[in-house]
Amino acid sequence: MYEYKFIKIKLGFFLRRPEGGQDYHEVVRKFASEGWRLVQIFSPILPPANFSKYFELIFEREK
Repeated sequence: MYEYKFIKIKLGFFLRRPEGGQDYHEVVRKFASEGWRLVQIFSPILPPANFSKYFELIFEREK
């Protein structure tokens, strides 16, 4: 059996960079050191602007 963790990283509007200086590289390293495995990065395109406002990192590990 597996457990999952979902981490949402909001993107800044103009520069399309993560808000608050949150670096996804550091997030992945942190969770990997705790035994989590990165499964997917999900970034939905939202109408009407047709761009993503965030991306979500999906991690899993065995219980």
